[in-house]
Amino acid sequence: MNIRVIGIWVLRMVPAIILLQTLYFKFTAQPESVRLFTIIGMEPYGRIGTGVMELIAATLILIPRYTGYGAMLGLIMMTGALYFHLTKIGIYFGGDALLFTYAVITFVCCAALIFVYKERLETQFKRK
Repeated sequence: MNIRVIGIWVLRMVPAIILLQTLYFKFTAQPESVRLFTIIGMEPYGRIGTGVMELIAATLILIPRYTGYGAMLGLIMMTGALYFHLTKIGIYFGGDALLFTYAVITFVCCAALIFVYKERLETQFKRK
């Protein structure tokens, strides 16, 4: 395995793990998650809908043929997350910047994956 392949796998695994890890809090209505979505006015449908979309994004990111699509969905989701962190809930939610940091890391990894899969995405979009 060469360094490029390992790097791409790291770029795929990091956001997928972050997205999948946060699902527990969303789908089990943990108090912190409920409070966050209440603040942004999207509880409970936004919490559950976001969880479903993040599950789809993480799954697509892990399937090599669909990684580009998952990265695009992940980037869109993290753009929304960062927007709400910067406008309504703050960077330090719950006493730390962990959620904000996860959103930034996922955003950067998804953006890098879109760049890596750019040619494949362009080819797939031209066929349709």
